[in-house]
Amino acid sequence: VSNAGVGMAGPLECQSLAAMQSLMDTNFFGLVRLVKEVLPDMKRRRGGHIVVISSIMGLQGIVFNDIYSASKFAVEGFCESLVVQALRFNVAISLVEPGPVMTEFETKLYEEAERADYSRTDPETAEIFTNLYLRNSKDVFASLGQTPEDIAEHTLRVIEAAQPPFRHQTNAAYTPLAALKHADPSGALVTDAFYKLVFKYDAVLRLGLR
Repeated sequence: VSNAGVGMAGPLECQSLAAMQSLMDTNFFGLVRLVKEVLPDMKRRRGGHIVVISSIMGLQGIVFNDIYSASKFAVEGFCESLVVQALRFNVAISLVEPGPVMTEFETKLYEEAERADYSRTDPETAEIFTNLYLRNSKDVFASLGQTPEDIAEHTLRVIEAAQPPFRHQTNAAYTPLAALKHADPSGALVTDAFYKLVFKYDAVLRLGLR
């Protein structure tokens, strides 16, 4: 089970390349190093199961989570490319894709975001992040967040499955989000939906979450 990960949220202009590279080294290359170690023996034994804790943000990018989403997209692409070869050797690969999870990971991330310096971006972007994104994120976590125990139960079900799924989303509230993206290959539908949700109907969103 590959579960190591770090987060990053905020305006792109305020994040250093060194911090981005460090995140990718943990979230993506950490997984690659792990798989390189365990896969050869699994192939020799003709059996094994690699379970990767991914994210719904590996399926859909979320505003102000550019680099974190990129790392999870990389994880998804890596596993999707590898799964067919692995099946030839009777090795299963499963991606567990949670939405928000209520842990110290997220609490620390948002506490740091509230204290960060946003002088390297324009005032409008800083305002959108601090007064729209952070405020809405708290409501999302309070309303839709899962416990670590819930994610563990989902992961256990994936491990124990007779035929392990390649993808397993833990939060049904996010299923329409993934479906919306696949409904329109041009990307216009989901982009328009997210734009309106963030900039036009944010008050309705918060009310609905509460």
